Amino acid sequence: MRLLAALVLTLLTSTPAGAVACEDVTFDGASFTICEVGADEDLRLFLNGPDGAPLGNFSAVAKQVEGNLAFAMNAGMFNDDKRPVGLFIQDNTQLVAASDGGGYGNFGLLPNGIFCINDRLRVWESDAYAAADPACTYATQSGPMLVIDGALHPKFLPDSRSFKLRNGVGTSADGSRAVFAISNGYVTFHHFARLFRDYLGLPNALFLDGSVSRLHAPSIGRSDGGFRMGPILGVVD
Repeated sequence: MRLLAALVLTLLTSTPAGAVACEDVTFDGASFTICEVGADEDLRLFLNGPDGAPLGNFSAVAKQVEGNLAFAMNAGMFNDDKRPVGLFIQDNTQLVAASDGGGYGNFGLLPNGIFCINDRLRVWESDAYAAADPACTYATQSGPMLVIDGALHPKFLPDSRSFKLRNGVGTSADGSRAVFAISNGYVTFHHFARLFRDYLGLPNALFLDGSVSRLHAPSIGRSDGGFRMGPILGVVD
C-alpha cells in the first residue's frame, strides 16, 4: 500500500500545477506528441516583439511574456517576412485578412480552416467561419483542414506516398479543449488526420505546418530549435 501511495503521489506531483498536459503516444505505428489545452488556459497568438520585428522562436516569446511559457507551437503558414499567409487576429485586432488559399501549396488544398480562440476553442472550416463571423480574441488561418465535422479531408489518400513531419490542432465539440499534435517522424496527411478523428475523437482539426513543425513543452523537457518561425501559439501561466 505504501508503494502504491508513493506512486500516486509521484504522478500527481510530477507535472506542475497549471501546466499544459503533454505526452508521447503511438498511433497506427507512428509516434506523436500531443498536448491538451483547456479553454480556461491563457492561450495566445504571438507574432512581433515591441520593436515590430518578428519574434521568430520560442525563447523570444518566453522573454516577452510575464509568467511561464507553459506550451508553444508554430501557429500556421507564413511568408518570407514571417507575415502570416492567412487570417491573423491578435488581441481582438485583425492584422491579416482571411485568404481563400489562391493555390498556395498545402494552404490552397481546400478547404482550409481557422483556429479561433475566445471563451471557447474552435477549429472552423474557412467558409463556415465567414458565414458565422464569430468574435475571436485570437485567430490563425492555415490549411488544409484535417477533419471536417467528423470526416477526413476529401483529398487525403490512404495510400499516399507523401510523408512529412506535420503538426496541427483539433478541438472538442463543446469548445472546452484543444489538442495539439506533432508527429515525431514522417507521416501522410491521411494518417495524421486519423490521429485526430480516430485516436483523439475530435470532430474538427486543422493542419498548421509541415517541415517547420516545432514544439515547446517544458513539462516533458522538450523545446525545439530551428529556423525562425512566423506566428506562434503559446500558453502563459
